[in-house]
Amino acid sequence: MNSYILDTFFTLFSFVLIIMMVPGFAMFEAGLVRTKNVVAVLTTNTMIYSVASMMFLLIGYHIAFGSFGSDSMSSWAVFLFQMAFVGKTVNIMSGGVSERTRIVPLIFFTIIMAGIIYPLVVNITWGSNFLNGTFLDISNMKDLAGSTVIHSTGGWALLAAILIIGPRKGRYRNGKIRVIPASNIPLVMLGAFMLWIGWFGFNGGSVGSISSKESANLVALTMMNTNTAGLAGAIMVMALTYFTYKKFDITMILNGALGGLVSITAGADVVGIYAPIIIGGIGGVLVFYAVSFFDRKKIDDPVGALSVHLINGIWGTIAVALFNSEYSLLTQLKGILVVAIFAFVSSYITLFIINKFLPFKADEEIEIEGLDSEECGMEAYPEFKKSF
Repeated sequence: MNSYILDTFFTLFSFVLIIMMVPGFAMFEAGLVRTKNVVAVLTTNTMIYSVASMMFLLIGYHIAFGSFGSDSMSSWAVFLFQMAFVGKTVNIMSGGVSERTRIVPLIFFTIIMAGIIYPLVVNITWGSNFLNGTFLDISNMKDLAGSTVIHSTGGWALLAAILIIGPRKGRYRNGKIRVIPASNIPLVMLGAFMLWIGWFGFNGGSVGSISSKESANLVALTMMNTNTAGLAGAIMVMALTYFTYKKFDITMILNGALGGLVSITAGADVVGIYAPIIIGGIGGVLVFYAVSFFDRKKIDDPVGALSVHLINGIWGTIAVALFNSEYSLLTQLKGILVVAIFAFVSSYITLFIINKFLPFKADEEIEIEGLDSEECGMEAYPEFKKSF
């Protein structure tokens, strides 16, 4: 009974930490977009948490895991913990297409992603696994808290969305990349650290138990490794920005930290205390170079979500096998590939169909004016406007 209560409390506490990532995403994105689009970003993030969570309650959880049930802790705690994850896949996608995307079509995509696409990915990895015994069975892939299941799934959905929606107006002009600076650096900082704190529930809670000495030590190791990878990602990008530009780019540094956190998410519980320095450091390097790579390809991602979540989701899943010989590299790669094909194709088809009836991209005049007035009827900083 004591272990039941303790594990239930631990899971509920982890759920609360993960929910802190909702305002984390919102603040991070609100700081990186222009002031004329801040309310739309905040509204989108609120919508995603509300709609995605409700869809997971009504449909998604049953597709992923079957019926409610747990002997080791409260079934409702298990549900809430899993529900906390679902919106993150859409958060990743919505942030990367911000400043030009209307809210209503995003609502419809959120319904499909949270109700069907993400739950099916969970089903074949962490869940009841309808592919059991087939060639496509990837349930042996090691992915503790979702480097592939969550971050890469959201990243593939984002890539599909960018290909359909296109870049912001004026972002790429006459073969040149127009830099659009962040509007509120303090909000970016606040959001990034809220995400960082939430990651301790994300990864630590995924261990599943804390009611024995062994499980408590494993939770502590997992959280320590999570933090270490974030530190390494930030430090690596700090060095790269300084030696490349002779300046410290705080937005890039924070994305480096997030890249480190994504990269350790798959294997934080199965590597030693020094491996996360390498894993997270490489994650930071990948973010630094991937941002410019996507820009050169005219793939417009205002918050760097592809670089952080897609690229490091792949790297983190591979890193498990590189730093722990108990896991097969081929198995990890197979899992990455199966999820990639399913997540990208299903997201692209869904987005394409929705876009035919409800175009995602705002009209040019609205994009120039900003989404806040048209989509939400208010502005985040109305006093900044000159009055005549």
